[in-house]
Amino acid sequence: MANNIRVRFAPSPTGYLHIGGARTALFNWLYARHHGGVFILRIEDTDRERSTEEAIDAIIEAMSWLGLSWDEGPYRQMDRLGRYHEEAQRLLAEGKAYKCYCTPEELEERRKLALERREAPKYDRRCLTLTEKERLACEAQGKKPAIRFNCPDEGITVVDDIVKGRVVFENANLDDFVMVRADGIPTYNFAVVVDDHDMAITHVIRGDDHLSNTPRQILLYQALGYSIPEFAHLPMILGPDKTRLSKRHGATAVEAYRDEGYLPHALVNYLALLGWGYGDQTLFSIDELIQKFSLEAVGKSPAVFDPIKLEWMNGVYIRELSVDELAKLIKPYLIKAGLIPETPMYMPEDEKGMYMVGGDLAFERYDDAWYRRLAEITQERISKLSDIIALSDFFFHRVVYETEAIQRVLKKEGVPEILQKAIEVLSESFDFNSREIEARLRKLAEDLGFKPKLVFQPIRVAVTGRTVSPPLFETIELLGRDATLERLGEAIHLLEMADG
Repeated sequence: MANNIRVRFAPSPTGYLHIGGARTALFNWLYARHHGGVFILRIEDTDRERSTEEAIDAIIEAMSWLGLSWDEGPYRQMDRLGRYHEEAQRLLAEGKAYKCYCTPEELEERRKLALERREAPKYDRRCLTLTEKERLACEAQGKKPAIRFNCPDEGITVVDDIVKGRVVFENANLDDFVMVRADGIPTYNFAVVVDDHDMAITHVIRGDDHLSNTPRQILLYQALGYSIPEFAHLPMILGPDKTRLSKRHGATAVEAYRDEGYLPHALVNYLALLGWGYGDQTLFSIDELIQKFSLEAVGKSPAVFDPIKLEWMNGVYIRELSVDELAKLIKPYLIKAGLIPETPMYMPEDEKGMYMVGGDLAFERYDDAWYRRLAEITQERISKLSDIIALSDFFFHRVVYETEAIQRVLKKEGVPEILQKAIEVLSESFDFNSREIEARLRKLAEDLGFKPKLVFQPIRVAVTGRTVSPPLFETIELLGRDATLERLGEAIHLLEMADG
């Protein structure tokens, strides 16, 4: 295929970039990159009541975060109103469109009557045959006309879709749709045809909810004398319950997944699999996606969005990060959760190591080596970057014991003695690293005649407050000797108070 491929992503800026829109943008981007073509960003902002600058900024930011760079644009439809009016006037002059003076109230009344007669609502074309005198009378009354397309009422319009195949529409079922509203703003179907022609779009790749618009657009292409691009309508995206993906299924905005701690590569990889596939392969580099993507491999059946699979995939990519990369990525989540200050606190040497967080006395850990170590011991357990908060919050404030952990672990017979012995062992002079800590605690279990788990688990609960945590010995090393001993002592005190 020649490399003159030109595709576009044309969002309406009425909200955030959602999963469906991101998938459409990705498939256009992959198609352009695969063929060495051009990817255009066009903002369809003619809905003046709902379009916002904030939404435009959010869409651009989300696409940039996903890595979907565009070659042209962003173009904006509201900057092209003169061009739409020019083409509308041409169709009027050629008798392919006409002015309609029917008011919204009149149209609504006729729609209701049609429904009462159990007929499909359709414009009755009464303004098609208005005389010049009747038109002047309408304008004398202050009526501003819309412009309607004079749609053929017989024959068929065929869409040869790359994904859906051959789809036939009866022209008799298409009414004379509005091209330009009475306020001078073009409708979607008209503006998109003029835009795609002027921007030399060769392939229109979009969601299959637009398939019903396609015959109207093809008729406009023909009436305007434009070349018709190829169409590829992507399958609908469903939620896990097989209904159309919506907010009730959870987050649908790309921004929400970014904020939750999904990596852009992981989300791009997963979005690519919503309707497309390459054998049994699941994980793809960006270069592999570009190399292997084709519209012919896009399926007709709806794609099911599985958040569990997405989270699994994100975890895979998190584990592929270098420890330094992960350390840099998790720090903003710790700051946002209030676990660490945004800027370091400098203290006198004799007070270093401590700072206040929400009234709790915690450990000051600002050096890169500490964050790197935290990333290292949690990397295997993180599926989303935000998981670091629940996984590591105990490092930054006083221990909050899980009720179940107290009942199942700390209140077992002999636990205070185990914790006291652990204090004695860990108070000895030695290089306080995970390897040495493990060796001494295993020796303690052996000396006490217990299985290692029976010694390690109460120590884990004492220093973290929970039964599940990052690896115990690495956690103790990262907490530091003083904090570990203090927490072991606090756990003993808690048990003594409970017995008292």
